[in-house]
Amino acid sequence: MPLSEAERKKCVETLLSAEKEKKQAVQLSVTYPHITIEDSYAISSAVAQHKIKAGARLIGHKVGLTSKAMQASSQINEPDYGHLLDTMMIADGAKVPHSNYCVPRVEVELAFILGKPLKGPGIGLTDVLHATEYVIPAMEIVDARIVNPRKIFDTVADNGAAAGIVVGGRPIGPMEMDLRWAGGIMYRNSEIEETGLAAGVLGHPALGVAWLANKLGQMGVSLDAGHLVLAGSFTRVVFANKGDTLHGDFGPLGGIAVQFV
Repeated sequence: MPLSEAERKKCVETLLSAEKEKKQAVQLSVTYPHITIEDSYAISSAVAQHKIKAGARLIGHKVGLTSKAMQASSQINEPDYGHLLDTMMIADGAKVPHSNYCVPRVEVELAFILGKPLKGPGIGLTDVLHATEYVIPAMEIVDARIVNPRKIFDTVADNGAAAGIVVGGRPIGPMEMDLRWAGGIMYRNSEIEETGLAAGVLGHPALGVAWLANKLGQMGVSLDAGHLVLAGSFTRVVFANKGDTLHGDFGPLGGIAVQFV
């Protein structure tokens, strides 16, 4: 039995309040044990629409849970997705107030900038490569507005914890290199915390974008030209404390950083 409209609205209010007050809320899956994945996506979309009505602009989507290990730990058998808004963009090298977040964490991934729209079903790896104008290194700031332990329903409703996007380094065409071998090293205050290869994203990061196009296509939604798609992290998240500088080194593709002050 899915949530009622009144219950969904209450969930939206809970998430908006947690983000505004920078204080994590009780798990929606605890308050509403009968919540479904469909409810969670509806809640996430309603939160995004609330922000868009207030002046934010949709600039793309993020794909999460792209590794088998993360799916297993979340008890789900496919990735998830969230909405990206222009208000989430942060300049490379910026100083960001730590107090802007509940519990900020950072992960490295690749951002695909689309030159052509993509609409599922039937989108595959080569379709994504043909539709992509360029790929650029990215770091995502994730900030769970819901306390641990979270279930997949909580994560999806919370827009995959999307909170900030930093892009920079060297943009490349999707055919310029085998994107599976794009690597990232995450430093915190000059110490290596995490390393990974983009092949960790479903075997190829473009497959994260393909999954998203097909998933949204089931709802009649397309990925638009000009939109940015975060294809999925290929490292574990690194916690950011006040005063920390988080630096993602992508080798030949350059580096990006953000400092929490």
